Amino acid sequence: MSGPRAISVVNSSSEKLGGARVVATAVVLDDVSKIKEIFQKWSDVDRMDLILTLGGIGFTPREVTPEATKELIEKETPGLLYVMMQESLKVTPFAILSRAAAGIRGSTL
Repeated sequence: MSGPRAISVVNSSSEKLGGARVVATAVVLDDVSKIKEIFQKWSDVDRMDLILTLGGIGFTPREVTPEATKELIEKETPGLLYVMMQESLKVTPFAILSRAAAGIRGSTL
């Protein structure tokens, strides 16, 4: 799913998602420190409730989103990973290759 499509899905499902809406977006280089910098700002300074990421979870050396995420989360949420995998497998068998990461930092999911 592309960024604009993800924004459309969240915004059009706002009522079902408890009033969730997209308040910020960023295209971040595949660099652990850059990813961590934006995650820390959004969770610690802006105190966003939820951060969603797209991409960066493959096997090439430059795809480091899961590593950056794991360095920052304080509590893991394995149930979310399980459900994401279940739903993704309905779309493509390649979902099994995902290296997704999910967790909580402060009050940000």
